[in-house]
Amino acid sequence: MAGPPGNLYMSDNIENTNTENLKIPNHIAVVCDGNRRWAKEKGLPTFQGHFEGFQAARKLVRKAHEMGVHTVTLWVFSTENWNRSKEEVDYLMNLYIRHFDETLKEALENKTRVYHLGRKDRIPVKLKNKILDAEEKTKGFTKNVINIALDYGGHDDILRAIQKAIKDVLAGKIKPEELSEEVGKFNGKYSMPLFKNYLDTKDQPYPYPDLIIRTGGEQRLSGFLSWQLAYSEMYFPEVYLPAFTPEELIKAIEDFSGRDRRYGGNSQKSPGDYTNK
Repeated sequence: MAGPPGNLYMSDNIENTNTENLKIPNHIAVVCDGNRRWAKEKGLPTFQGHFEGFQAARKLVRKAHEMGVHTVTLWVFSTENWNRSKEEVDYLMNLYIRHFDETLKEALENKTRVYHLGRKDRIPVKLKNKILDAEEKTKGFTKNVINIALDYGGHDDILRAIQKAIKDVLAGKIKPEELSEEVGKFNGKYSMPLFKNYLDTKDQPYPYPDLIIRTGGEQRLSGFLSWQLAYSEMYFPEVYLPAFTPEELIKAIEDFSGRDRRYGGNSQKSPGDYTNK
């Protein structure tokens, strides 16, 4: 699922899409998968697959924001991806480093806030510093959000959140029972407890994805956003990330627009005797 974010906002002469009849998600999260398989099927080096995946991710983010999606999350390197060869990991880290300056430049121009999801203690210091710089320089923006999930795992996210919550409990800042107190609702329906504020998506306007896309045909999420995905819709296209064009994104949003999201209540398409409150 590795694939670099790169310059996410460069113009690609993508035609505007009529979104009048579409339900646009507030938050789309993408498991960036299939770079290596795409390269293998084409007889290309693995590294070429990662580079083409970066190109596709760049276009995907630009198109999503253009269509009105506020938050886009890209899972580009998991906590398990360290198990890959040192040569491949080094290539990916260097690729992230090379492109992060340009990504920040474009984010500043487009007033997009950059967040890093995941651990910072294991990535190269140079990359860590670039991430910290991007987060600091864009922290005042609210127009859009781009989450780069790098050295990220959903279970790791929860475990780190628990550790932070325990520290606050021991310090007397909160009581254990307060962690389950409601502090908001996802789309006005699904209760969000205080515990969410200890996760990597804390303080974000749309911390829970409406739509999760995993490219490459695999129909599993491998622990992605394990807490936040409670009521996310899933979409599993057969195409690999390098072939996931803006047109494929439109297909995903069209499919999402036809979903009936009940959040444990009655169907919105065929309401019963009770009204959702």
